[in-house]
Amino acid sequence: SRAALPQEHGLDFQRLLDASAYKESYRQDMIRWGEEKRGADPGFFCRIVVEGAAQPVWVSGDGSGTGVPRGVAAHGRRAQVVSDTRRLSDVEWFRDVYGDAVQTVRVVATEETRKRRNWVFVTGVDDAESECGLDQGVAFDWVITNDGDELSLDGQLEMLLQRVRRCL
Repeated sequence: SRAALPQEHGLDFQRLLDASAYKESYRQDMIRWGEEKRGADPGFFCRIVVEGAAQPVWVSGDGSGTGVPRGVAAHGRRAQVVSDTRRLSDVEWFRDVYGDAVQTVRVVATEETRKRRNWVFVTGVDDAESECGLDQGVAFDWVITNDGDELSLDGQLEMLLQRVRRCL
């Protein structure tokens, strides 16, 4: 979905993926363009993500001795992970299309942790819907805390993976 804007406007897609000044100089234009696309078609980016997926993300099984490819559940079900949804309309689209199979995961960190990671609040960017559109109105299935405690993070992620494996 991020490749659509550079294609339309002749921008360097790879440079828009990093944390460079190049990306920052186009950030507000990217947000505005994305809002226009979503306003005309709320599922625009969601469909691009699903259609552009090269393959599902395999989440279950190790395949050892079972005849099942590594990462595929014995009964053949697959999971696809979509990261970085940013708006309630995105979550609603996935829930409408995929129903109960959707598991929402929010990763949180304290503002102190974010600042240690060199995050600086920018008015007009960090308070835009693209950054805080899911701060309200979504009952997340999972909330993962990522404040730098690797053991805690690993434990939370393992619980999430166990849940996904049970659904496969």
